[in-house]
Amino acid sequence: MSEAPTADTRPAFTAQVLSILPEMFPGPLGLSLAGRALERRIWALKTLDIRDFSRDKHRSVDDTPAGGGPGMVMRADIVADAIDAARADADPDWPLVYLSPRGRRFDQAMARDWAARGGATLLCGRFEGVDQRVLDARGVEEVSVGDFVLSGGEPAAIVMLDAVIRLLPGVMGKAESAEEESFSAGLLEAPHYTRPTVWDGRAIPDVLLSGHHGRIAAWRQDRAEEITRLRRPDLWSTYERTANEEG
Repeated sequence: MSEAPTADTRPAFTAQVLSILPEMFPGPLGLSLAGRALERRIWALKTLDIRDFSRDKHRSVDDTPAGGGPGMVMRADIVADAIDAARADADPDWPLVYLSPRGRRFDQAMARDWAARGGATLLCGRFEGVDQRVLDARGVEEVSVGDFVLSGGEPAAIVMLDAVIRLLPGVMGKAESAEEESFSAGLLEAPHYTRPTVWDGRAIPDVLLSGHHGRIAAWRQDRAEEITRLRRPDLWSTYERTANEEG
């Protein structure tokens, strides 16, 4: 198992990743905001190679699917040992997650929840997936990054962790940046503009140059509502229902 250097203070978040390709981490998480936060020990990364729990000299972790069919399935006994080793070094409150297209859709609310819990243990599947018995026996939650299939759980884990890490205190430059982003208030973000004032015959909306903070806030709210209503009717329906309940 590899991990970030120890620090005098406990990191705000610890990511445990179980994978047969641990070398894929930190990957993009070692760059930009997440990378700087990793260097500053705001968060920690622990990777565990599932092949270390193999039962043979070839370090195999899979076998043919029961009932026939294509591909291979990751064995329950091997994955269970990997999960148990990881959980022995985890806080009981950390979610234990299997990255799966069958799972509940990952969203901003889940990212905030993981950040608040201080850590997460992510199981990255490969081949045709993981033996269902270990998921049931260990109470693993299945979570999906979207309605599509990847070659393995590692890219999905990187996406989810990036969403979590940027919410940690001290990672982003301004706390209000996260508060104004898409999904934070149940809406998509309003459009952004910057200099030049006129580009390719297109001008920045006058209200954004007015200096009137109230009007600017109202304009951004109106545009966020319009964009959400047109592009994501599912989000708009939830937003309207919540607004009516609170009203």
